This record gives sequence, structure tokens and C-alpha cells, in this order.
Amino acid sequence: MKRLRPLLLLLVLPVLLLAACTAGPDEGPEDISPGPAPGERWQPRPGVSWQWQLTGRLDTSVKAAVYDVDGFNTTKEQIATLKKARRKTICYVSTGAWEDFRPDAGQFPEELLGKGNGWEGERWLDIRRVAQLEPLMAKRFDMCRDKGFDAVEPDNMDGYQNTSGFPLTAEDQLRYNRLIAKLAHDRGLAVGLKNDLDQIPQLVGEFDFAVNEQCAQYEECERLTPFIEAGKAVFHVEYELPTSRFCGRSKELKLSSLQKKSELGPWRKAC
Repeated sequence: MKRLRPLLLLLVLPVLLLAACTAGPDEGPEDISPGPAPGERWQPRPGVSWQWQLTGRLDTSVKAAVYDVDGFNTTKEQIATLKKARRKTICYVSTGAWEDFRPDAGQFPEELLGKGNGWEGERWLDIRRVAQLEPLMAKRFDMCRDKGFDAVEPDNMDGYQNTSGFPLTAEDQLRYNRLIAKLAHDRGLAVGLKNDLDQIPQLVGEFDFAVNEQCAQYEECERLTPFIEAGKAVFHVEYELPTSRFCGRSKELKLSSLQKKSELGPWRKAC
């Protein structure tokens, strides 16, 4: 099921570095994420704190160990600032849908583009065409690596469950998601499985963490347990439920849970 995700503007302004106050409560003492051993990629552990911000001026003052931010609009200098503060960073990129506002949009052949995914300027990709998509996604992951990110959050990873305009199957999705994981790992980047709950049993071993939207609202959070049991973080957000409705259960399940507004600006309320 497609979850709420913010509409990125057709003309996206560069995200500016600004250590401003974030609306909403703090979660207490500063939380630092441990780094990987030499030669190993980062592995976020269950319960680690995080911030997810894809729009607005980047607020670097949030006391969270992990920042998940837009890969295109966040600069190398901003990542260096977060790294100096011992924060881990996740590079948000769309891997399953085309976005007409991205600088590389013209590199996607028309035959790869399917139906709209519900967000202005976005269309599902034909993930069966891996020979054409692999170099395009490799360039995006090169960008994430070169900016200094520790990990990638690939979005729109469940096109086979949506009306994409293509006859996508579960096997098509598994093949493509595994390719995405390999592209990230080949560059030393950790990678998260975004939503796609039905394929967690097949993919938990190949992804380093999960990112989920609204599992509490849809009563699905227990389905993410395989990641927790494998010692891998589950980064979770709710948009419509207050923290009183999901934080208790989130803590029991060891999820890293936030309440966010749907535009995914700096405001957050952590469990």
C-alpha cells in the first residue's frame, strides 16, 4: 500500500544549512550513533534515535543519532557538518519512481515511465528494465557516497503492489530491490527497505534497516519484527496518530518511532 509521502516541489530550493530550533519536544541527552569497524559498513541498531527531514531548511540541532535527508538537495558541506557532530546520515532517493524535478530526469527514457504514483511530477518506473535502470541508479548512489552519506533510503520500492502501468510481479520487485541493495553495498553504503512489508521475509537478510510509514495506523508494526530480531533498526513515522496512540507499542517492539507532519519538514515528536 502506498503511504503518505510529501510532494516535493517542482522547483525545489536548495536545502540551506541552519541550526535552528525544531518545533516539538526534545528527546533528552544527545544521542550519538556508533561507527562501523574499519572496512565494514554502518549498521544501525534497534532503538537508535533519528530525524527525517526532506523539505525546508535543514535543522542540524536535533538531538538524534541519525539524519535521513534528501540526497539531491543536501550538500556535501552539510553532510560534513553532521559527520563532525558524529551523526550518521541516510541519503533519500527515489529508486522506483521518476521525478520530473530532479536534475537527472532527462536521462530516463520515456519507455521507462509508467502511470503517476499519486504525487505531482512523479511516475512509476518499469523496474523490469534493469539494464537501463542500473546505471541511472548507480549514478545516484555514487552521488550519495561522494557527498559522504553512510546509507541510502530508496523510496517507491513496492511498485508491484500499485497501479504502475506495467505488469509488475512480486518476482520483478524482489529482483529489483536486491539490485538496489547490491548497488548500495558495492559503494560501502548501508541500505534500507522502504515499506514493502510483504517481502520482508525474503529481503531482511539483504537490507541493513527498514523505513516504514504508518505501520501503527494500519496495525502492521509486528510485521517489521524480523529486522529487529536481526539486530537491525526500524525507522518508523506516523502522520495522523498522536504519540499517545503508538509510542508504547513502538517501545515494546524496539522501533525508532516519530510523529511527523506529512511534508516532512524539521518538526518532529519522538517516542
